[in-house]
Amino acid sequence: MRQPIYDSESMERQVLRLGFLPFFKNPIPGFSIEELTSPDYWFEEGVEGPWEWKGPVIRNWNCAYGKFFGGKAGYVSMEWLPDFANYRRSRYPLDAAPLDKEGKNRERLVYETVKAHESLLSKELKRLCDFKPREEEVVSPIERLMERKRRKGKGESIETILTRLQMASRLVVADFEYLLDKHGHPYGWGVARYATPEALYGDGMASSAGRSPEESKVRIVEHFRRIVPQATEAQILRMIG
Repeated sequence: MRQPIYDSESMERQVLRLGFLPFFKNPIPGFSIEELTSPDYWFEEGVEGPWEWKGPVIRNWNCAYGKFFGGKAGYVSMEWLPDFANYRRSRYPLDAAPLDKEGKNRERLVYETVKAHESLLSKELKRLCDFKPREEEVVSPIERLMERKRRKGKGESIETILTRLQMASRLVVADFEYLLDKHGHPYGWGVARYATPEALYGDGMASSAGRSPEESKVRIVEHFRRIVPQATEAQILRMIG
């Protein structure tokens, strides 16, 4: 499996060859972009590396990116996304999401909000779904404190909800948007823009040729046995969720 990654093209080739590729180290040794890329490419000033290559790979639309593996980031190729989504959505049904203290399904709210707008940044989602105080409406320190207390009872953070929606393959990262310096060059970590796979790749994305979720799971497990023969059954099942 070890084909070194040294630019965005080689990273994308590796994803397409394997079908699934986590970004960071995980329970399966050697099965990550982190382990396949020289440390010389990681967070070195003036040197682009996997962190900068994410956007170009996403924009080629050959593979989906999101927090797919144990709540951590990785890629799934278009070849395997239909089966992956078919299985994962059965594991994370929207109607089974936890309710907040007001009895609202905020996971469905976030999903439906992204779906209605086609794509949104997390800060836009927070505003539209009322996840944080609106500063123009909260003017005094006492009001800010009361607002924080009121909103504390609303349950999970939007980051937790977004992670679960990505684990369910209901949302993916459509791109990363960066601030620009005075020379017009991007800087910083980049802010994720979220979209549904259907909006990004077409309505047929979730079609797995009539297979049941369990049949899709079996296909994925068998594929993992081929691409990471060193992995135990427990490690494979942990990775596919």
